[in-house]
Amino acid sequence: MTDQAPAAQTGSPEIPGKPVSASRTTLSHIMTHNDTNLLGTVHGGVIMKLVDDAAGAVAGRHSGGPAVTASMDEMAFFEPVRVGDLVHVKAQVNWTGRTSMEVGVRVLAERWNESTPATHVGSAYLVFAAVDADGKPRRVPQVLPETDRDRRRYQEAQIRRTHRLARRRAILELREKRAAEGFDD
Repeated sequence: MTDQAPAAQTGSPEIPGKPVSASRTTLSHIMTHNDTNLLGTVHGGVIMKLVDDAAGAVAGRHSGGPAVTASMDEMAFFEPVRVGDLVHVKAQVNWTGRTSMEVGVRVLAERWNESTPATHVGSAYLVFAAVDADGKPRRVPQVLPETDRDRRRYQEAQIRRTHRLARRRAILELREKRAAEGFDD
């Protein structure tokens, strides 16, 4: 999903922007034995689903309707999550384009029965596309950063977007080159 001309050039009515805080959310879940892998720690896929759920809620709130996961730009795991951990998945819109949004997610874990500070166990960046009832892209409100941290996240999201688009272009160029050379892969 690429960004196109601003509303003034397309004739579409302008959508008022929304502050980051309008859609920011936290999803909390206690980890059980059903969530574990063969090593006895929580499956990365379980954490990824929680990340996608929280990010999807934020994208839907920000866009005012359905939004679908277009890509997961990065998912980094820093510490294992264990049975009995209370996991907090904090998500917010970092950047918006015409029809897409980058949602940043921070995953924290703490023991359910202790009063120790939560540990940062993972982070992710996802891109969501807002869609209408027919599944076609629809415009999203511009995100309005409110704090210095929000402004930093907005700038970093722009860098990730630039890299994503450059990587996509480079891969397509390589595929075209290989096809022109007769490779059928």
